[in-house]
Amino acid sequence: MAATTHTVSNQAPPLLGYDVFGADRVLTEAVERHLPADLLDDARSGLAELGRSAGSAQAAEWGAQANENPPRLRTHDRYGNRVDEVDFHPAWHRLLGHAVTAGLTDAWDRPGGHVRRTAGFLVWTQAEAGHGCPLSMTHAAVPALRTDPAVAAEWEPLLTSRVYEEELRPAGQKAGALLGMGMTEKQGGTDVRSNTTRAEPLSGEGEYLLTGHKWFCSAPMSDGFLVLAQAPGGLTCFLLPRVLPDGTRNVFAIQRLKDKLGNRSNASAEVEFDGTWVRRIGEEGRGVRTIIDMVAATRLDCVTGSAALMRQAVAQAVHHSTYRSAFGGLLVDKPLMRNVLADLALESEAATVLAMRLAAAYDAGTGSESAFLRIAVPAAKYWVTKRCAPLVAEALECLGGNGYVEESGMPRLLREAPLNSIWEGSGNVQALDVLRALQREPLALNAFLQEVGRARGADHRLDRAIRDLLTELADLQGIEARARRLVERMALVLQGSLLVRWAPPEVADAFCASRLGGEWGSAFGTLPHTLDLASVVERARPVEV
Repeated sequence: MAATTHTVSNQAPPLLGYDVFGADRVLTEAVERHLPADLLDDARSGLAELGRSAGSAQAAEWGAQANENPPRLRTHDRYGNRVDEVDFHPAWHRLLGHAVTAGLTDAWDRPGGHVRRTAGFLVWTQAEAGHGCPLSMTHAAVPALRTDPAVAAEWEPLLTSRVYEEELRPAGQKAGALLGMGMTEKQGGTDVRSNTTRAEPLSGEGEYLLTGHKWFCSAPMSDGFLVLAQAPGGLTCFLLPRVLPDGTRNVFAIQRLKDKLGNRSNASAEVEFDGTWVRRIGEEGRGVRTIIDMVAATRLDCVTGSAALMRQAVAQAVHHSTYRSAFGGLLVDKPLMRNVLADLALESEAATVLAMRLAAAYDAGTGSESAFLRIAVPAAKYWVTKRCAPLVAEALECLGGNGYVEESGMPRLLREAPLNSIWEGSGNVQALDVLRALQREPLALNAFLQEVGRARGADHRLDRAIRDLLTELADLQGIEARARRLVERMALVLQGSLLVRWAPPEVADAFCASRLGGEWGSAFGTLPHTLDLASVVERARPVEV
C-alpha cells in the first residue's frame, strides 16, 4: 500500500557501494608508508578490490545472514552415530572463502606480508567480524608449527593457501585448511599451567592420546587444532587433526556451543577428548614457549580487529551526520556533534596507525623490531581493545534511535566490541605481560623508548608525557597494582609519537592536547573547542580521494 500520511525525508542513505580501503585515508597512507615502492601498486590493487567487496551490498547481506542464522551443533546423525559437526549458514562460508582467497591467512613469507594482511584484515572484517576468528588462528599457528619442520612442511602450505574448502576430510586430501585452538579449561582459564588434560605417549615418535576437555575451543569446524595438555614432561603443545589420515574422525566430542554476547556468527565450543590422537609440537614441558609467537600474532589481530570495528563505527557516524539535518542544519556542522565526531575519529586513527606500525615491525623482522613488539603488542592489545566498546557505543548514539535498531548494523558492532579485550588474555594479563617484559627483557624497553623518542621535540605535551613515563618506569614500588595505569600511559605515548610523526598537524595536535595534555573530559566530545575539529572530521569521512 502506498504511504499517504507523510513523505520519508531527512534519512541518511545506507553506507554501501564504496571502497572501504580507498575511503580510509588513514589506512591508505599507512600502507604507502610501510610498504616498499615496488610492492605498492600490487598491494593497492588487491586492497582496493577487497575494499569494494567489503563495502558492497552483497557483503553486508552476508554479514547480516551469518549473524541472524548462527551455527548449529549436530552431535549425532539420523542413525545415532556420533558426528559432532557444526553447521553454518552459506553466508558464513562465502565470507570465509572470500577472505581466504584474498590472502588473509598468508603473511609470513610474502614480501610486506604482514602489512598487506593487516590492512586486508582491517578492511574485510568491517563487513563481518565473527569469521575473523578462524582467519586469525590459522594465520597465527604458522610460527608454532615451525617448531617442528616436518609438521610445518605438511600443514603450512595448507594454512597459507588461497583455497577454502569447507568439507571435513583428511587435511592431506585438501587444497587448503583452517586451524583452531583449544587452550583453556574450566578450572584455570587463562592460567593454562593448571590444565589437567593428560597426554599419554604412544610408540610412534611424537604421537600421543589425549584425555580431558577444553572449556573454550574456537572454530570447532576447523581441520585441526593446537591444544595444550600435560605430558609426562609437563605442559606441552599438540596438533590435533579433526580427521585422521585414514578418513576416520578423531575423537572430538562437542558438548555444546557457547551462547555468546556477540560474535554470533562464529562457533565457540566446549569439547572433550577421550583417546584423541595428537602429534607433539615442540618439546615436552615447553608448551607455553611453543605457542608464545602464536599468542603474539593473535594479539595483533585483536588490535586490528578492534581498529576495524572502530573505523566502521566512526564511518557510519560521520556518514549519518553528513546527511542528517536537525535544528536548522546538518549534524556534521553543529559544533557539539563535530566535537564528538572528531574525538571518535582521533581514537580510530590512533588505533589504525598503531596496528599498522606493529605489522610493519613484523615484516622488518630485525632484532630491535622484535624487541619492540615484545612490549608494544601487549600494551596495544590492552589499550586499543579497551577503547573499542565505549567508542562504538558513542558512535551508535550519534545515530540516535536509528542506531539502536538492528537494521543499522550498529548493535552488532557494539556486541562484538568487548570480545578482543577478552580473547588471548584480558586486560590484567596484558598489563602483567608488559611488566614481565620490563623486568626481564631490557632490550624490549630500550626498543620501545627508541621508538617513542623518534618524535621528541615535535610536541611539548608529548615530550612531557615521555618524561613522566620515564619517572613512572624508574619507580618499581607497587608496580603490579598500578600496572594498568602504566601500560595505558605507554600505549598513549606510543600512539602520540606515531601521530606526531605521520598524521596531519590538526590530528596530532588534538590527540596530544586531549590524551597527553589533559585538555579532555571523561566522555567523547570533550575536546578543546579551539582545535581544528572540522578538518579532523572531514579526514574521517568515508569518501574516496
